[in-house]
Amino acid sequence: MTAANAAFTPRIFSGIQPSGGLTLGNYLGALKRFAEKQNEGIETVYCLVDLHAITVWQDPQALRHQTREAAAGFIASGIDPARSILFNQSQVSAHAELAWLLNCVARLGWMNRMTQFKDKAGKNSEHVSLGLYAYPSLMAADILLYHATMVPVGEDQKQHVELTRDIAAKFNHDYGVEFFPIPDPVIEGAATRVMSLRDGSKKMSKSDPSDASRINLTDSADMIAGKIRKARTDAEPLPEDLEGLKDRPEARNLVNIYAALSGETAQQVVSRFAGQGFGAFKPALADLAVARLEPISSEMTRLMADPAEIDRILGEGAERADAIARPNLERTYEIMGMVRSRPSRN
Repeated sequence: MTAANAAFTPRIFSGIQPSGGLTLGNYLGALKRFAEKQNEGIETVYCLVDLHAITVWQDPQALRHQTREAAAGFIASGIDPARSILFNQSQVSAHAELAWLLNCVARLGWMNRMTQFKDKAGKNSEHVSLGLYAYPSLMAADILLYHATMVPVGEDQKQHVELTRDIAAKFNHDYGVEFFPIPDPVIEGAATRVMSLRDGSKKMSKSDPSDASRINLTDSADMIAGKIRKARTDAEPLPEDLEGLKDRPEARNLVNIYAALSGETAQQVVSRFAGQGFGAFKPALADLAVARLEPISSEMTRLMADPAEIDRILGEGAERADAIARPNLERTYEIMGMVRSRPSRN
């Protein structure tokens, strides 16, 4: 933790949109790391950010299902609701309230620099929702509401944590307080950015038209193995060091996936398989992936058979989250000069 945050209780916050179809990329880039963070002696708060999901239109029934499925994915991946706080964002209204307050702190120029909005809106930016434009401010509220000091994110979300740092610093400066911590992005691991199995230059995504491009956490053992066997590679054997993978994106992606699943470094993987072709490497990777992922798939199926239990877990998590969030929100209102007391009607 940085010196600037020394006065704050260490706390980790991160979240995933429940937009359907958790993949190997979600597991290696987020869920696996979230579960590991529980063992570091730091409070962990994990959120299904359904308010972010509705920045684009969602079918209401599908969104409810996807929120429960994402919760099942968290739990099946090792997040223990007794050790971590696990909840969905819309159950804690303080997220939306603080987002508005931070909208009035964030600068328009900062928002205009957000590259993800440009990527998602494309040439149709005049017709997308205001929420899609403003959601980085909501993400800042998600983080700062819990006075989080560390935020595990993928490389593509680092810019949003930097925006959160700017908003926190401006709020503290404008009001002469040291109220919000300046959160640090945490980007680590061999496969923080998992690429498509069909194109090593593109991120693995649930929106890719080809199901063969990704491994879904709900895939069966046979499907996992089959997708890895058919993954695009090249004709060259694996090199002795990582420099030899510099211009081989598909090969580097599979090596990174193996490393992340096995807990090894990418260099250890290439050293072990040096000189071998993908005819040998892919079966080894398939066996490893099935061993790690098939139990998650089976547990998700079991959990989804009892949606009421998932709702109970999320509800309890929301109560615990609100107990942290509400006092921080009320103090923010106070700092900004809002009159919050209500006269008695007796």
